[in-house]
Amino acid sequence: MYLGLDFGTSGARACVVGSQAAVVHTCQHPYPDPGQQTPTDWREALLAVLRSLPQELTGQLQGIAIAATSATVLLCDADLEPLCPPLLYNDSRATQEAMELGKIAPPGHTAGSASSGLAKFLWLTRYTECTDASFFLHQADWLAALLTSLGGISDYHNALKTGYDVENLRWPDWVMQLPHAQLLPQVTAPGSAIGRINPAIAGHFSLNPGCMVHAGTTDSIAAFIAADVTQPGEAVTSLGSTIVLKLLSERRVDDARYGVYSHRYGNLWLAGGASNAGGAVLRHYFSDAQLAELSPHIDPATDSPLAYYPLLQPGERFPANDPQLAPCLEPRPADDVEFLHGLLQGLSRIEADGYARLAALGATPLKSVATAGGGANNPVWLKLRERLLGLPVSVARRTDAACGAALLAQRGRL
Repeated sequence: MYLGLDFGTSGARACVVGSQAAVVHTCQHPYPDPGQQTPTDWREALLAVLRSLPQELTGQLQGIAIAATSATVLLCDADLEPLCPPLLYNDSRATQEAMELGKIAPPGHTAGSASSGLAKFLWLTRYTECTDASFFLHQADWLAALLTSLGGISDYHNALKTGYDVENLRWPDWVMQLPHAQLLPQVTAPGSAIGRINPAIAGHFSLNPGCMVHAGTTDSIAAFIAADVTQPGEAVTSLGSTIVLKLLSERRVDDARYGVYSHRYGNLWLAGGASNAGGAVLRHYFSDAQLAELSPHIDPATDSPLAYYPLLQPGERFPANDPQLAPCLEPRPADDVEFLHGLLQGLSRIEADGYARLAALGATPLKSVATAGGGANNPVWLKLRERLLGLPVSVARRTDAACGAALLAQRGRL
């Protein structure tokens, strides 16, 4: 049995897979306030999902892997206690730091974005007292460290936006020359074994004491793993709180001007980007029940006259990297069906523009798109997206990032 944990934007999900990748258990634990989530919330969610595991499974667990939001980072002391509030995935306060990195990083490097892990590293070490700092960690790193008591270990998916050279598998010299670079983690391959679970945690939750904790990945890559996409030109769009595109490409493409970056994925590359727009905007205006009620009244074959850019607050990462980009949600029609049509079309255009951007930069041409995340359950939205993309769009065979994390632990080194 293998346990995958996904710490997303609204809470934690767990999935246990057994032989032949069959899902045998799932559960979830929401954060008290997703907009103001803290490491205490993450820790409590981690403990809650471990506590909820059936006893007939806990003793059989062979491995655990954690997926979490990319570029959510924090500084910790030697006991893994956070020294300041974390900077979340969509935090773009490190604008000045990103400009400084742009002068020393290779042209187009993803670290040149204000939301990058490295820009946040500079901001945190600049505005936090670092005397007691021992580790700079990504969210998935910190949670894995809580399970093993081994701090300072990351994976090259999470470390990409912190400047790690995924082609040569090393921290580049220009990164190691930054102040406090000694706080950066050691980096290993996603899925590789880090160490056995802490005996105290194993005993408290009746877990197999031989259970290995594996290096994790980002939530969007975990969703990609779950979707079981294998051929260049195939892509996965994750429609969660945000929109994340991942295209399997034979060529690596990176350009910070557009929020485009590529992850190493075996012998291929995962080219893509993450928008700040997504399902969070929909849920700001409509409940799940309202979305289910209103969506069937939309004709996906027709264009909405509303030219929305659906953001909840200023700032976009992809397909244009603009920390000052303002939301466009006006005018709002009196008819909620028309309003929802405009929102879904605006989100769909962001997806289409994103894949067009990847093609323009030289990625393998898009052939098909599988959909993961909560938005995969909306057939009207799927048809609207298919029309704008001009390609087949389907629902991924599996859509749960927690399942992808469990499969990563089962398969080992990616």
